[in-house]
Amino acid sequence: MKIAVFSDTHGSSRGMINAVREYCPDQVIHLGDGMSDTEALKRRFPTIPVCTVPGNCDYDSTDSEYKVITIGGIKAFITHGHRYAVRGGRLDTLLYAAQCCGAQIAMFGHTHRACFEQIEGIFALNPGTAGQGKMRTWAKLEIGPTGEVHCEICDI
Repeated sequence: MKIAVFSDTHGSSRGMINAVREYCPDQVIHLGDGMSDTEALKRRFPTIPVCTVPGNCDYDSTDSEYKVITIGGIKAFITHGHRYAVRGGRLDTLLYAAQCCGAQIAMFGHTHRACFEQIEGIFALNPGTAGQGKMRTWAKLEIGPTGEVHCEICDI
């Protein structure tokens, strides 16, 4: 399964739309701060499911600040990250929340810094920012048929 993961678009959907057009994912995940940017994506690619969570700049959202979803047969804990103190570089609270939900992967944004690493048996993925700054990035996440996880951080 191919998943395109974005965060922190902050009003800029063009890079996200171009990435989806090129990658042709089975699913899109947006990790907040620009949830409304996914509306343009949904109009252009109506057959691709889009899952979102709000960020600290998505003021009018009533959605849950985190979700536990199943993608490609594995559980993923998705959140923006601002409630888990990720900006300071510590991921222990985020990873604990993912572990409590039985998730194998924790996805977050907020820091505008991309990363993908395995920590204490849980994959931590931040696609970076797809909308601001000179280092605009997103993540190509692939879940294999037996649950293997592969990720590539890509430039926009």
